[in-house]
Amino acid sequence: MRALTVFLSAVLLTTTFTAPATAGSATADAKPPPGPVNIAYQRAAFTAGTAEGVTTGDALTFASPAGTTSYTDALGTRSWEYARWTGPERPIGFAATELVASWTADTPPGSWVQIEVRGRHAAGTTKWYVLGRWAYGEADIRRTSVPGQADADGTVSVDTFVAAAGKPITAYQLRVTLHRTPGSTVTPSVRTLGAMASAVPERKTVPVSPGGTAWGVELNVPRRSQSIHQGHYPEWDGGGQAWCSPTSTTMVLGYWGRWPSAQDTSWVDPSDPDPEVDYAARYTYDHAYQGAGNWPFNTAYAGRYGMEGFITRLRSLTEMERLIAAGIPVITSQSFKKGELPGAGYGTDGHIMVVVGFTATGDVIANDPASPSDDAVRRVYPRADFENVWLRSSSSGGVVYVIHPPEHPLPPTVAGLPANW
Repeated sequence: MRALTVFLSAVLLTTTFTAPATAGSATADAKPPPGPVNIAYQRAAFTAGTAEGVTTGDALTFASPAGTTSYTDALGTRSWEYARWTGPERPIGFAATELVASWTADTPPGSWVQIEVRGRHAAGTTKWYVLGRWAYGEADIRRTSVPGQADADGTVSVDTFVAAAGKPITAYQLRVTLHRTPGSTVTPSVRTLGAMASAVPERKTVPVSPGGTAWGVELNVPRRSQSIHQGHYPEWDGGGQAWCSPTSTTMVLGYWGRWPSAQDTSWVDPSDPDPEVDYAARYTYDHAYQGAGNWPFNTAYAGRYGMEGFITRLRSLTEMERLIAAGIPVITSQSFKKGELPGAGYGTDGHIMVVVGFTATGDVIANDPASPSDDAVRRVYPRADFENVWLRSSSSGGVVYVIHPPEHPLPPTVAGLPANW
């Protein structure tokens, strides 16, 4: 489970609205109607920008040290060589209140990467904010988000840059710093990098969308329950409701036939029915957040298996149907009170599940890990109710993980709107 309360209160404080200029149409204390849903996902082009000690092309790869630095965490203080890439400033196309970066990287033992963002608003530029310190393994650094970065321009809520009230950003830069053991020949690399910028208005309810593209399509995604892991490995947040994100990521990796081997999971208690879930929880765990629900850490974990993965927002289930019709399951984030999602039987402050298809009448077929057994994971949720609890502003505003092999192309995005994948 990933609680969305703090994240969404920040969203509501930083979103601005413009009322229609219709004389006499509203009282002084009337609320303006919601503005448009603005979302843009942009992939980084590594051949642009400034390279310091990295080779650029299809990936960023450590070539030679640009300098040395030290880093301290629970594992101690160590010196590191670093190389760096600073991307060019990229216009967003609208005033964005939030930004989430996501990436896939290769970090062999003795290396790690740091991802940062700097925004531009009407008064100037922000500082550089750290959006994640990532390593696949555990021996070099503690994989972590970075709390305590708030200032007058914004803050970082786990993995999300949230602009300060009145200071939405209209452009941004990304920066990647690759670290390795001094004197070594280790070559960490970042294969993919992108950012999703958005401005989602306050919406208590969201109308149901039309569909048809994927009605009657159901993808054969393996079913995994988070509940059967209750109490497992408390050092990685103890299973159960805490493991919805790695459980969902595991299901999608299984669909693509790319998840940990029996040798990889040999450290898991042999009585565990689904050791690949425990493995994913361990290797997505964020030591600052103290959980496995960091969104980009889950897609970065998928990158370990040669996958492409990123975080974005979708505007509707109609849009999601494009991905399902293309054979790509979609991981969604939502929150709801008990009874708001008929068939769920529970309420949640923040939960992750996998949309695997649609019924012949357009209802959502989901692999919901909040189920008592693997066999019970498949659920059918009414289209209107699911769309509402997923898209409204008291939930995630439509956040999804998209994970697919590079050789399996994404479908076209909606014409006339900014690309969101």
